[in-house]
Amino acid sequence: MKKDESYDCKKCPGYCCSYPLIEVSRADVARLARHFDIDPATAEERFTKYDAGERVRGLRHQKDEFFGQVCRFFDTKARHCSVYEARPDACRGYPYSKNCGYYGFLKFERRLQEDEKFVAMTR
Repeated sequence: MKKDESYDCKKCPGYCCSYPLIEVSRADVARLARHFDIDPATAEERFTKYDAGERVRGLRHQKDEFFGQVCRFFDTKARHCSVYEARPDACRGYPYSKNCGYYGFLKFERRLQEDEKFVAMTR
């Protein structure tokens, strides 16, 4: 982690992985296909869904006890990305600034609750 960053993804329960749409490009699908040693068409069918409203492909989701749903590649027990090296560009660039709003909120709540493992529920 860089000194000027005020977040630590390793200490976060994966809030960004709960976004309803995690957009993927053809290059992202190809990267996932290589990671799983399958062809891109199979990867697209297995791992993504088309969002008609946004007119883009996004990653499929799975149920999650904290956020209701999270990315299908998020390990809900260990609370981290299971395909980190092959993750989409949207995930690689997050949080797009030096700060992550959720991590700031999480740190505040953990101090308030006096519990370093506290996870604020979103439901």
